[in-house]
This record gives sequence, structure tokens and C-alpha cells, in this order.
Amino acid sequence: MPDTSISIQINKSLHVLGTVINALAEQSKTNTQRRHIPYRDSKLTFLLRDSLGGNSKTYIIANVSPSVLCMAETGSTLRFARSAKLIRNLVKTFIHIL
Repeated sequence: MPDTSISIQINKSLHVLGTVINALAEQSKTNTQRRHIPYRDSKLTFLLRDSLGGNSKTYIIANVSPSVLCMAETGSTLRFARSAKLIRNLVKTFIHIL
């Protein structure tokens, strides 16, 4: 039974990650800052909030397969990567002068 609850939490976190990526992509597309981004809906997105929509440069690697057996997963991964590619962060450099 514990394995099932772990699987449920992983799937929930991945679902929320997709929701956050889509919200950030939509925000970047419309150049607005008013949209609510649900970072607190999972521990994963809460920990990644500075990397996803904060003041940092982030790289996402999408692993895909050329196999026909993995066509659905490959298509889903490529749609996710396309959404992630649309996110634009404004990175600011902070200089400390002592």
C-alpha cells in the first residue's frame, strides 16, 4: 500500500509541475504579471519556484524515444518541452558593494 501513495504523490507533483509550466508560459506569452502561479500546490514546484519563475537561468532536458511503442509519452514530453520553452524570466544581477 505505501508504494501506491508514493505513486499518487509523484503523479500529483508532476501534474502540478505541468500546470505551473503552462501558467508561466501563458504569462510570458501575454507579458502580464497578474496571473496566479500555483507553486504551493506541491513540494516539487515549491522547491523549484526560484528556478522556474524566479531570478535564474534554467535548462530543461527532454528525453524522447524514436520507438513507436513510446509515441504517446514522446508526444507528451515534446508538448511539455514546447510549453517550457515559452517561459521567459527577467534575470537581474545583484551587486554587493562592501
